[in-house]
Amino acid sequence: MTTEHELVREAQERDGADPLAAKRGAFEVDDGTVYLDGNSLGALPKSVGARLAHVVTHEWGELRIRSWEESGWWTAPERIGDRIAPLVGAAEGQIVVGDSTSVNVFKAVVAALRLAAADDPARTELLVDEATFPTDGYLAESAARMTGATLTALPAAAMPDALGPATAALLVNHVDYRTGELNDLPGITAAARAAGARTVWDLCHSAGALPVGLDAHGVDLAVGCTYKFLNGGPGSPAYLYVRRGLQPRFDSPLPGWTGHADPFAMAPAYVPADGATRGRVGTPDILSMAALEEALTVWEGVDIDAVRAKSLALGDFFLRCVRTYVPEGAVTPLTPVEHGRRGSQVSLLCEPADAAGPVMDALVKRGVVGDFRRPGVLRFGITPLYTAFRDVERAARVLGEILRDTLT
Repeated sequence: MTTEHELVREAQERDGADPLAAKRGAFEVDDGTVYLDGNSLGALPKSVGARLAHVVTHEWGELRIRSWEESGWWTAPERIGDRIAPLVGAAEGQIVVGDSTSVNVFKAVVAALRLAAADDPARTELLVDEATFPTDGYLAESAARMTGATLTALPAAAMPDALGPATAALLVNHVDYRTGELNDLPGITAAARAAGARTVWDLCHSAGALPVGLDAHGVDLAVGCTYKFLNGGPGSPAYLYVRRGLQPRFDSPLPGWTGHADPFAMAPAYVPADGATRGRVGTPDILSMAALEEALTVWEGVDIDAVRAKSLALGDFFLRCVRTYVPEGAVTPLTPVEHGRRGSQVSLLCEPADAAGPVMDALVKRGVVGDFRRPGVLRFGITPLYTAFRDVERAARVLGEILRDTLT
């Protein structure tokens, strides 16, 4: 059986050979804490503070209203969208940044239902991933009421077989937020396209952690947050992807003035702007936008395939360490072992379930930060740009010590 000494030595060797190891220095992380909650809030890139100080003191404090043009405030939603685009496999001009994920889910789902109905009025069914993040489900129900669609919740894997002539659109999470399971974006999207249905993908737990391939796989619409693996900061603005071929037909249910073809004409009638810009609603939140734009500079020169390779290697190593350190039967992995079905987190079901909260509290007190979701799920997010092999080894070792104390 593998010993603690061997695992520690292996972690040191793998950290020494890690091609992404230098990126850790770009973040405010310290060796005294193991931060495995980047799937909830990414760590702070070091350069963000100076960028925000410049925006506040110079762009806002000195230039003031002139910054809408001179500092590029007005074009920030599209410019930052183009920075996100390569991380999700999209060409430029298809992503606009702004609003929350929830608002963008609503825009995308209603637009997808309207597109489908325009092509075939008989398409009135909206399929939603039954394990979706709750907000997506709430908004899907609201969108169905608004458009007169019927809502059907079912497992993502069952969606291809459920498609029929009445199916209008699908709302699917790329990665299950509880279990870390990766859903089959290429397969589900291809099945939907073949059946004449539209797809909306929620990328909150995949963008910045693994290749997505929006353009390559023909995804219609996608949304995502930027404060997890993209490290944009708490409450940083979300983004909306509209496939180029659909942009002339994208009909947002929230036609705001900044999405108008001529916003400063202040015309009483709405005329949508060209391209993804029509997905804009209100005035851009400049301070959050600036923090996000600066945070995205850490991705310069990073290959997303290398990120994925490290994510999988860290997950495999963590699970090995858990098997070595944690008493048998104390936790059960919920995240699939197979690489093709795993996102960038490891979820462990704690036994008994009501022990999960106290166990995570104990972990945090000992410098290992993850989180838990009821009932009984311990979540450990793996953010390859700053997570090291020594981090996951230590996390598993401390978890084992806590669980042994709990069981005795």
